[in-house]
Amino acid sequence: MALIRAGIGGWTFEPWEGTFYPDKLAKKKQLEFASRQIPTIEINGTYYRGQTPETFAKWAADVPEGFVFSVKGNRFVTNRKVLSEAGESMQRFFDTGVAEMGDKLGPIVWQFAPTKKFEADDFEDFLKLLPESRDGVSFRHVLEVRHESFAVPEFVALARKHKAAICYADHHTYPEIADVTADFVYARLQKGEDDVPTAYPPAELDQWAERARIWAEGGEPVELSKADPKSTPEKRPRDVFVYFIHEGKVRAPQAAQAFMERVNS
Repeated sequence: MALIRAGIGGWTFEPWEGTFYPDKLAKKKQLEFASRQIPTIEINGTYYRGQTPETFAKWAADVPEGFVFSVKGNRFVTNRKVLSEAGESMQRFFDTGVAEMGDKLGPIVWQFAPTKKFEADDFEDFLKLLPESRDGVSFRHVLEVRHESFAVPEFVALARKHKAAICYADHHTYPEIADVTADFVYARLQKGEDDVPTAYPPAELDQWAERARIWAEGGEPVELSKADPKSTPEKRPRDVFVYFIHEGKVRAPQAAQAFMERVNS
């Protein structure tokens, strides 16, 4: 059965102390606490700096069974003019020990700069560099593109060919690409507001929960914009990952909790 998971970006954020975390909870206990309130967390720190195998193993040990992390790939892989030259940086990223997470490892997210334009041949060369597994751990890859030039059928076809998911972004300026291209779906909901108790209003959370159910059942929400409206994915159950992140971050944990309440009701 496909699973729907909703979570947040990271677990260290001072405004969450006393609003999400209990008063006086030690920082070293924050991951342990957060992972028992929501089923997934997107790790963003890996984008900025390398980690160690021991760190990845400790994070995995701190969370309960069934919990998964998504991990953002390092910026030195994606922030380059010629993506086909990213092989060495990608090797260094995987050498840091991400596979130590084992079954606690969810999708790996490759985030591209808003200025990075789609160049089909070079982008396919990048996709060919993505490893399928390491040390017995299978990898699932997400493409978070943020330039409008990616909103074309050619990009969708490449992502589907290489079994990579296109990150759906609910964002004020990034392109909206809701095409399903992999055996899972990945969405980042980034229009939340801090003055809304659940970041998104209840009616909008209802709508997003219903969209997640459609994705999980193998469909595509008809109202979301696709880059290739003429293509449809194979209809089969898919795991769904939804993250409340960026804007409205103060209330992101409450948004994820409220979302999961709707999914599980």
